[in-house]
Amino acid sequence: MAPPATPPSHDPTVPRAIGILGSGDVARALGAGFARHGHDVRLGSRDPTKLADWKKGTPGAVAIGSLAEAASHGEVVVLATHGDATEAALRLAGLERLRGKLVIDATNPLDFSHGMPPGLFVGTTDSLGERVQRLLPDSRVVKCFNTVSSLQMVDPKFAEGAPRLLICGNDAEAKRVVDALLREVGWPGALDVGGIDGARWLEALVPLWMRIGLAQNAFTHAFKVVR
Repeated sequence: MAPPATPPSHDPTVPRAIGILGSGDVARALGAGFARHGHDVRLGSRDPTKLADWKKGTPGAVAIGSLAEAASHGEVVVLATHGDATEAALRLAGLERLRGKLVIDATNPLDFSHGMPPGLFVGTTDSLGERVQRLLPDSRVVKCFNTVSSLQMVDPKFAEGAPRLLICGNDAEAKRVVDALLREVGWPGALDVGGIDGARWLEALVPLWMRIGLAQNAFTHAFKVVR
């Protein structure tokens, strides 16, 4: 059963049309959540038919299509692919379709080749977020949502209260829009850790996040800065 609709609280500076590249848990959770908050959402996949049941069961303005259609649809475009498929998905979507747009990168370069817990296939001196920005030099890339479970990405529920969500990126206005979007969907805002090179450390948090989840046998936690 779909969760009850949340009365949308719209920030007029946040674009309504959101395209999401991906069809997995992250894409579906963000798509349903954004739609619940009044956004016009299109999910893009190499095989849109796998999203047909999701669309039927998801209220709000949701549509499915190709990666290219999702990229064209969104004033904001979210990358929600598996890390090792991200760059190929962007090329299939069409790099020109993302020119000038705010691109929210929710991906992680997780390496499961040695089992659990995963490592990273890029890190320390580079990151997947930086690779995305290099591939999209005319887009405004903001790393966001990658440090929390898909279960908590929209309307998060934490016993100790939701933290500000960690983000990074080179464009100050793009990060302001992401902060406003986060507030729309239930977060207290963003904690900006600097330029897109900060993705090295946001991505590096995720294997630690996985280890904590394995130790607790639960994966709905988040990192919070306390003082």
